[in-house]
Amino acid sequence: MSNTNNQVVDAINQVQLATMGPQVVMTSGAGKAYQSVAQSTAIAVQDAADALRNISTIATTTMGVAMAQFLATKDPSYIPVINNAQQLISQATVEFGNVGATAANIVKAYPAG
Repeated sequence: MSNTNNQVVDAINQVQLATMGPQVVMTSGAGKAYQSVAQSTAIAVQDAADALRNISTIATTTMGVAMAQFLATKDPSYIPVINNAQQLISQATVEFGNVGATAANIVKAYPAG
């Protein structure tokens, strides 16, 4: 004969049903998968922001050096360097926007649970 209180056994069974039922486990797993996808896309956007920042720094430095050389020498061959650096920043900005839009679409399309 068991000395276990039937109410305790029933409470344990109810907790197991509430936390380990197939629907609960499936919904919890789907939620965790969604969070993982959202975090991965956020990291991709952060990486793209870092890349944009780095490209901007390099291009701005390039433009500064080219402008200084142009002002010192009046050599027009530095003007295309400045234009190319500006174009590089523009292209990097477009790519950053593409990464952000793609990440947002991925998260929106992924089932939340």
